[in-house]
Amino acid sequence: MRRFDRDTLGATVTVDSDDFLRMVAALPDTQRADGGQYSSFSVRGKRFGYYWPRTQTVGLKQTLSEQRALVAERPDVFEEQFTAGGFGWVVVYLEGVDTQELSELVFEAWRLSAPDDLVAQTPDPADQPRRKRGRARS
Repeated sequence: MRRFDRDTLGATVTVDSDDFLRMVAALPDTQRADGGQYSSFSVRGKRFGYYWPRTQTVGLKQTLSEQRALVAERPDVFEEQFTAGGFGWVVVYLEGVDTQELSELVFEAWRLSAPDDLVAQTPDPADQPRRKRGRARS
């Protein structure tokens, strides 16, 4: 059985597949390809992510050092998937991450695959002000 971090109210902090798919769709020039058991995501022909609905997991491209750090820090949430081309891919269990963390990981995966001119035009979500839950925008 997997154990996940809990928020201050004791409830499991989770992200669902719709949250993940919205994050990916918000990134420019992203293409989705649906296979039999999974979907893959690319930016201008370079792969940066996968989604497996059956297991509610995603695979994301990261640097090798980030891959090692994520898996070492929270092996119940992150698994080493594979390494290729100097990058480390990680499996992320959606029920074990929050929206902010997954948004940063998705953006980093996209950034590692996107051309420099596209990255320069796209704001990093980590640099955006965070909205508090339950509050409407004014």
